[in-house]
Amino acid sequence: MTQLKTKNPDDQYDSPWKKAIEEYFEECIAFFFPKIHADINWAKEYEFLDKELERVVRQASVTEQHVDKLIQVHRKSGDETWVLLHIDVQSQHETDFTKRMYQYNYRLFDRYNKPVVTVVIYGDKSKKWQPQEYKRKLWGTEIRFNFSSIKLMNYSISELEQSDNPFAIVVLAHLHTKATKHQHQTRYDLRWRLTRMLYEREYSREQVISLYIYIDWLMALPKKLELQFNQQLDQYEEEQKMPYIISAVRYGIEEGIQQGVEQGIQQGIEEGIQQGVEQGIQQGVEQGIQQGVEQGIQQGIQQSEQKILQIAREDVIEVLMIRFGELPKLLVKTIKRLNELALLKTLHRKAITIETVLLFEQFLADQLPDDDSPRAVQA
Repeated sequence: MTQLKTKNPDDQYDSPWKKAIEEYFEECIAFFFPKIHADINWAKEYEFLDKELERVVRQASVTEQHVDKLIQVHRKSGDETWVLLHIDVQSQHETDFTKRMYQYNYRLFDRYNKPVVTVVIYGDKSKKWQPQEYKRKLWGTEIRFNFSSIKLMNYSISELEQSDNPFAIVVLAHLHTKATKHQHQTRYDLRWRLTRMLYEREYSREQVISLYIYIDWLMALPKKLELQFNQQLDQYEEEQKMPYIISAVRYGIEEGIQQGVEQGIQQGIEEGIQQGVEQGIQQGVEQGIQQGVEQGIQQGIQQSEQKILQIAREDVIEVLMIRFGELPKLLVKTIKRLNELALLKTLHRKAITIETVLLFEQFLADQLPDDDSPRAVQA
């Protein structure tokens, strides 16, 4: 089994965090900022506005290792019906960081004329660096901007391991990655410990796959150890009779490698006419295998995402069937067409608590565009 993401020499933090926040946004806010979580109306859909954020702040200076997410949420109380919540995950020291936060905040406020809440997750290793204020004063004019923040390194490992919030796994993977740079065997052991926790906590298939992707993505290993790890995981899943990860990625990876080898041989033959057939074929095969692995990994991840969606659809249908028995065929057909994981999670929670199938159908219709509603599907 080949790794889920190609590993760069330097550990990567931004892409896994972006993905984790998108997939586990509610759990993220509950874990880091419980007071904010308590004031958000989670019964209403939230919306990621990354393109809007990019347009608004594209003139501001930025660094490479940070994550900026802009999410529209609805509140339970207060005069405002929604706020823009700006999240920044900062993994390295940045000069004038608080100035950038201030610039983002006032530019967003100027564009939307709505309250903008800035919160920062500091993921760096510095014990002292955790700025939370930007201020400027001259000749009686004063600007003071404060924002909330948390420091990942302030969490204890034991506290995180005892947490029942899935987002604690993401934080553990981040801290272990920071602590084990160039300590490959230690990282291997910690990554295996985290991976086993996914199964021992009896997470759903969907959660095991998605959380493992973050662990794999963050805790990069050298190729030899990566192969050893995947063999160990293969054996463990067979023993536990839970082939979640393997079944989700193996087919796409193997198919991609085969396709890459074939393309590489063909390319090598063509180049061999100019450079020598034997040398060209060998070079082409090597390039093809490398390209095939990369293509296969991407195909595997895409199939993993499709598998996650399929599992989420099946979970919604299963809960409804357990509670209400046989379901209308049109409702099942509509659920099987859904491709938004956030919506499927909302439907799963609703299926557990809603009183009747009819009310569930009405709720689902309210979440979809008119053309995609069950009534439109029937028409």
